[in-house]
Amino acid sequence: MMDRNRRARHHLGRERVRIAILCASVAAASFAGPLSAQTAAPVPARTAAASASGDAAVAPAPAPSLSEIQKLIDHGHADQALAQLDTMAAASPASAGVQRLRGLALYSQDKLLSAEQAFAAAMADDPADTAAARMRGIALYRLGRPAAAIPLLEDAARLAQQPAQRTNGPADPEYVLALCYLDTRRYDDARHAFATQYGFPGDSAAAYLLAARLMLRREFLPVAQQFARKALELSPQLPLAHRLLGETELADNHLEEAAAEFEKERQLNPLDPVTYDRLGDVYVRQGEFEKARASLQEAVLLDPSSTGPFILLGKVLLKQQEPAGASGYLEHARDMDPQNYMTHSLLGQAYRQMGRLDDARAETALAEKLQADTAPKLKDVK
Repeated sequence: MMDRNRRARHHLGRERVRIAILCASVAAASFAGPLSAQTAAPVPARTAAASASGDAAVAPAPAPSLSEIQKLIDHGHADQALAQLDTMAAASPASAGVQRLRGLALYSQDKLLSAEQAFAAAMADDPADTAAARMRGIALYRLGRPAAAIPLLEDAARLAQQPAQRTNGPADPEYVLALCYLDTRRYDDARHAFATQYGFPGDSAAAYLLAARLMLRREFLPVAQQFARKALELSPQLPLAHRLLGETELADNHLEEAAAEFEKERQLNPLDPVTYDRLGDVYVRQGEFEKARASLQEAVLLDPSSTGPFILLGKVLLKQQEPAGASGYLEHARDMDPQNYMTHSLLGQAYRQMGRLDDARAETALAEKLQADTAPKLKDVK
């Protein structure tokens, strides 16, 4: 439905969100365990005499431990954590774990440059601080320095293969490492890193297909096509391989080639609703609206919970001058996902063709607002 530029921006926005969530989970996993050092700033003795009434002087509150500061960061109080860490560093500059926690607090505030410097200081204090090394690698990747991040993440990935060293977090360092390999055009290394994360042999058909999927997401189309074809060469009956190859052709606007691959997938895997959806998308772009309508209705029958076929059906019926039928599909899609601007835009067109001008204006205005709200925005590096 979206042209290639819009689709690229859409995937870029989703990918930024995905990476941010992933990196946050890696950070949480890296620091989930108890800190080995519980260093606290020394408390100066209080020498005030008791008052005339005989009351004893009130002792000052003890300085917080590193584990307590960790909890401040975990609960979103990074400013308070940094203030406590400043006090501890002033009292004992070499306190183990202080710089690592400082880096984590800064990272949670998206101050990536300062966070990377703090993780580097933690590594200087303790070269065996693998958690600081891992987080420094992730910060470097997000700062646009994948080549510098790779050695740090490779060490973290090797460590993650040791069962005693694994964390309980949902993310492995292989994922961010694989993204670094992609950005430095080390495609085979990326494939092996993705395969390691998922537990596949690095040169298997599954590994090639997995890498192709993740490369397609990041618009590495030629390599994604090459890897998808290699997966089919290794395993001609591999489910979803033809579909993925069709998606790469569709992304390149090679409609005939895309349709052929989707048809092959449909024969091998007749219960996959996404294949029918993608095939319907091809027919829409080709202007074959009756074929599109049939394929999209088959997709809806197989999976009525996905909004994509309903939106495309609305678009098809608008092209066929059936606004009432289009509005039914689009209203259903809107009820399932009220935040999709394309649904509101098409629904506004349907209402306009039906003469419901107030409803049309409301849907169009909402579509414009949602599109503006979801557009990727560049953020200043802090």
